[in-house]
Amino acid sequence: MLSKPPVPAGLVILLALLLAVSLLALALPHAASAQVPQKHPDFPEGVSAINPGADLWRDVRQRDLPTAGISQVRQVDSGILINVHGDRWARFRMTSLAQYSGYALAAIFVIVVAFYAIRGRILIEGGLSGNMVRRFSDYERVVHWTLAIVFLFLALTGLVLLLGRPLLIPLFGKEIFGLIASASKEGHNLFGPLFLVSLVMMLISFGRRNIYEKGDMRWLLKGGGLIGDGHVSGGFFNMGEKTWYWMVILIGFVIAISGLILVSPNFGQGRVVMEVTHVIHTASAMLLIVVSVGHMYLGSLGSEGALEGMKTGYVDINWADAHHDRWGKACHAQDLIVSADEYARLIGTRTVPADEAVEQGK
Repeated sequence: MLSKPPVPAGLVILLALLLAVSLLALALPHAASAQVPQKHPDFPEGVSAINPGADLWRDVRQRDLPTAGISQVRQVDSGILINVHGDRWARFRMTSLAQYSGYALAAIFVIVVAFYAIRGRILIEGGLSGNMVRRFSDYERVVHWTLAIVFLFLALTGLVLLLGRPLLIPLFGKEIFGLIASASKEGHNLFGPLFLVSLVMMLISFGRRNIYEKGDMRWLLKGGGLIGDGHVSGGFFNMGEKTWYWMVILIGFVIAISGLILVSPNFGQGRVVMEVTHVIHTASAMLLIVVSVGHMYLGSLGSEGALEGMKTGYVDINWADAHHDRWGKACHAQDLIVSADEYARLIGTRTVPADEAVEQGK
């Protein structure tokens, strides 16, 4: 049994920050719900006092009349003077949607911290060898990081728009929050189409290697090696990575298409379609954000040697044998392994001596 290495100070700080974010997220639903006016039990639609013009405005709002009137304007929903469904949608967004999104965000951070405290970092038996094997090309890494950066930007700006009001106004005030929210909205709308382009690039670049194959189900039944100490066989991508990939592709397309509907209201979609699309967009994005936290943890702090693949394109052969043994066997058989010295030269961290360079040039 391997003993746990001492926890770096930076990691302790990071975990503390994650816990702080979790506590803040838990407080968001209560702050958000406090901003929503409460309904008076004796009056409909949140009316809290008797208004002499109540009958007039009730007719204007078409509560007891057909939802659509007559108008000379020939556009979608042009016969609807006031959309009564908008009140319900706004109330749902400010309470239930924000509330459960805050709970989900807090829960995943708590789960990650608890998992690290219980399981610790997943170490390679025997340690890293220093001998490396090429896992990803430069183009594949560019595709991955392009999608990752765009997704993180959209996730951050989206969370500001969904949960930022009760959290940021007490910290910065309404004026500063207004600037942050406005910048987030414009940036979110501007970079949204890039997410769709990145998804298409990811589908083309990695789709073939993420087809499910024999042995993947055994990986799932054994918990992917995250639970217990037993070895779990895997190919170039294991079932967990394949499932995450297809989640990104399928849910990502739902997010991208619903986002295009939301930023393009001039294509004939009415208010109800926009409201439903907004809920689908937010719920899908929150699902992907929550699962991505686990992916980022396992791809960096959670697993020894995992991050190197997306940093340099190379991984340690011991890491490959431990997590992707079927692919590791192929690397051994095809003699694809490079030494630590050769790896340092390939990534530019070792200067080639002059006599060696002359010898290589012959």
